[in-house]
Amino acid sequence: MRVSLLGTGDTTGTPTVGCDCDTCERAREEGLERTRFSVHVENERTDESLLIDFSPDFRYQFLRDGVSLPDAAIITHVHFDHLDGLGNVFRVVDSLDVYAADQPDPRTGESVAETVRTDYHYLDRIDVHPTTPLETVRLCGFDVTLVPVEHPPLVCYGVAIEDPETGAKLSLTGDTSYNVPQDSRDVLADPDLLLADAIVPASLCEHHPAGGRHENEDGVPRTFGTKHMTREGALELAAELNADRTRLVHLAHYYPAAEAFEAPLAVDGEQYRLTPAGVSQSETDRPGKI
Repeated sequence: MRVSLLGTGDTTGTPTVGCDCDTCERAREEGLERTRFSVHVENERTDESLLIDFSPDFRYQFLRDGVSLPDAAIITHVHFDHLDGLGNVFRVVDSLDVYAADQPDPRTGESVAETVRTDYHYLDRIDVHPTTPLETVRLCGFDVTLVPVEHPPLVCYGVAIEDPETGAKLSLTGDTSYNVPQDSRDVLADPDLLLADAIVPASLCEHHPAGGRHENEDGVPRTFGTKHMTREGALELAAELNADRTRLVHLAHYYPAAEAFEAPLAVDGEQYRLTPAGVSQSETDRPGKI
């Protein structure tokens, strides 16, 4: 299993358009970037690939990183930074199977699958497959399970992806607070690689109108506002899930410049190979690799 981090940023990405903060300036100077979220997972056994979410930066990401076009895709939720790149499949692929949750959203009355099908009705090259959370499906030779997480006000899902032959496992928390249901934690547990939402450090919760939530024993917020984990919350969740290796994603440009690109915070272009021997990071000559 080869995992490529196409997009590791939040809604605005880093550097952010029109922003001259120290973090964005450092990103520009050093050629670092975090485009909107997307992950490419290649099955080297079957020569197939699975895409997690359609970043609005789809075209740029695929040209930049040279990964193969997907044979199937998953959409975790309907926020624009995870969905609006879907239109790029027009005239790019002959057909594409897109999988999304089938449970109705209490706010919209539609499931993620129904919203995708309605909003992209004009894309006759995609086939939307409603998928029941916590039930495993076989995609591109992988066992894939959507898991409910907490990302109000809309429903959102994390994903567990396991190779049934090698046992390699990738887990993605999806956009979520620290309050991930136990059933979902059970499915996400024991990954070789965990990609965890960690939008900002906990110290910035004081600047959010809703403050922070889900404080640990030391009073450190593990949720920023209501929708995303803090760095500290994501790392605590990683420990609870017994992740072998963790990279933090969906990162905002509000991280202080001195720590914004330090491990385990990810940047675009990182690649990992998951094998029975463990996780190895692929080398790349792209600037800004950490």
